[in-house]
Amino acid sequence: MRNRSALILTTVLTTGALTLTACGSRDKDKDSGDNGGGDKTTVTIGFDAPLTGDLSALGIGMRNSAELAVKTANKEKTVDGVEFKLQPLDDQAQPSVGGQNAQKFISNKDVVGVIGPLNSSVSQSMQKPFNDANLTQISPANTGTELTQGDGWKKGDKKRQFKTFFRTATTDQVQGQFAAQYLYQKAKIKKVYLIDDQKTYGAGLAASFKDTFTDLGGKIVGQDHVNPEDRDFKSVASKVKGTSAEAVYYGGEYPAAAPLSQQIKESGADIPFMGGDGMKSDEFPKLNKKAEGDLGTSVGAPVEELPSAKKYIAEYNKNYKENMETYGGGTYDATWALIEAVKLAVSENDGELPDDAREKVLASMSKVKFDGVTGSVSFDEYGDTTNTMMTAYEIKNNKWESKFSEAYKPR
Repeated sequence: MRNRSALILTTVLTTGALTLTACGSRDKDKDSGDNGGGDKTTVTIGFDAPLTGDLSALGIGMRNSAELAVKTANKEKTVDGVEFKLQPLDDQAQPSVGGQNAQKFISNKDVVGVIGPLNSSVSQSMQKPFNDANLTQISPANTGTELTQGDGWKKGDKKRQFKTFFRTATTDQVQGQFAAQYLYQKAKIKKVYLIDDQKTYGAGLAASFKDTFTDLGGKIVGQDHVNPEDRDFKSVASKVKGTSAEAVYYGGEYPAAAPLSQQIKESGADIPFMGGDGMKSDEFPKLNKKAEGDLGTSVGAPVEELPSAKKYIAEYNKNYKENMETYGGGTYDATWALIEAVKLAVSENDGELPDDAREKVLASMSKVKFDGVTGSVSFDEYGDTTNTMMTAYEIKNNKWESKFSEAYKPR
């Protein structure tokens, strides 16, 4: 999921009007002579996330943040002669829809890269098509470790899966381990009931948590799986009550996490409920009457506490009524990373967008490095963010309150 003074990248571009290319369409510049009266090349950035349905609060905060980055780049003329445009598509948190959206982006010759999606399972339907099309993808929310490092990562056999996939969110390996360490060492909880929603994100996060928690000496006193579409969890709640669990750890997202937490407490098991960034939404306490004291983790430091994020937050609040939510800052940085890659590709092509823009933008991604909203932004050899800052939160007075942040390295 995060210093830039005035949010401008530092690379200096060779000036000159841009011409029509294979990627990007040329429109007359109607702004009085700001670009020397020449033409502007329209470069489209795709965006994919759930904009309707249960997870739309997260998706809309992401879309707004991507749009704000595009508006800022255009206003500040970050890439001389280029006008950026955002093409947002709704994947409804469904892999099949995400796959269809991927084909729409690929068929639009103006699209040089895509921001998103929210869900790791949706990303799995998009990665190969994007890879085959040399179309850069940057997710601010996908945390499934296998997306970048392959299924063998647990055994130390890390292999980059797709050259086109990058992310500004750290992995479930990092997040699960951080959560286990926080719960065992900071919260002093030794017995946990483990639940996941069987989806790519939730199952992976729960598995990472379990490995570290038991290695530290903690005990998993029970384990269960739920359907993320269900809202009646009384049978699972009864099982939790019948154990010696001191906390519940849940791998999943807030629409199911909220009623699950509430029903567990209503069953008589008055213990904290903990989850990851998919649960750490402003919607969670709104949907959970018993949320007080629940715990969550999220990637990055709290954006609202970062000096580097002050301008972003002010501009966001001025332009949008919806909350920026968990992934807002990371989405802004993901979008800016793509803008910087375009800028590098243009600067290395005598101030013009290359004919093979998608390939050149992809090649530029390995050189991207800047101080963003969430901190330093760059990517390692797998496409993973080099920023492994994690934060633990607790619900206080029906709001998430940050408790502890750390630049966490996998065990």
